[in-house]
Amino acid sequence: MNLSTQTKRLAITDLRAMKREGRKIACMTAYDATFTVLQEEAGMDVILVGDSLGMVVQGHDSTLPVTVDDVVYHLKSVSRVSRCAFIIGDMPFMSYANPQQAIENAARLMQEGGAHMVKLEGSETQLSVVPELSQRGIPVCAHLGLQPQAVHKMGGYRVQGRDESSATGMLRDARALAEHGADMLLLECVPAELAKSISGAVEIPVIGIGAGGSCDGQILVLQDAIGLTVGRMPRFARDFSEQQQHPAQAIRAYIKAVKDGSFPADEHCFT
Repeated sequence: MNLSTQTKRLAITDLRAMKREGRKIACMTAYDATFTVLQEEAGMDVILVGDSLGMVVQGHDSTLPVTVDDVVYHLKSVSRVSRCAFIIGDMPFMSYANPQQAIENAARLMQEGGAHMVKLEGSETQLSVVPELSQRGIPVCAHLGLQPQAVHKMGGYRVQGRDESSATGMLRDARALAEHGADMLLLECVPAELAKSISGAVEIPVIGIGAGGSCDGQILVLQDAIGLTVGRMPRFARDFSEQQQHPAQAIRAYIKAVKDGSFPADEHCFT
């Protein structure tokens, strides 16, 4: 049964309206046609073709080996069958080192891949690149907090923004990115109170992963949500397949939990 009431393509204006009205935004990664169809039938608002594909699809130990060609390939697989969800494509490591490179690669994700928005990591780099993309009509999701592409510089997969200085800096960066044209923020592994402050400080939607329940929406990697995690399950994730018979049911359960606010629970959050 198709549980989705959505009959037209969601746009960034719809996501902004959801934030204003306090309606939670459900997001998940997808990398192929099959799971895209299952997610859309369940009513997923946003699908991210993430560079997480490097780990969950390609078998790498980080996202760093993923290329623009890789993301374009998987974006095509998703966008061919997508009818309603808003599609975001990840900009891979070193694909946006300067504004011109960012423009060229973002254009590929949208023209060839069918993305409606691109996502990129980093504070200083984003502040120089986001205005250039925005001025050319390219919607941008800015990624703050834990940034997997900078895992070696950060010293591992660690919660970010726990001390006063880094929390103040992240809030400042979030405001600056919104002012410079970012259309969405993604906060990863950030203390819940800091994420709440950031969500309240900007008018654009803020999506959390390990960032507490006060964000405007939530995102999980598909495999974590449907019980296909290889290795240790991230603390911020939940396996929605535990009481379900089929991946489609787990996806529906995830969307319901995001919408009614029962996910994330306290055990999925950081302080």
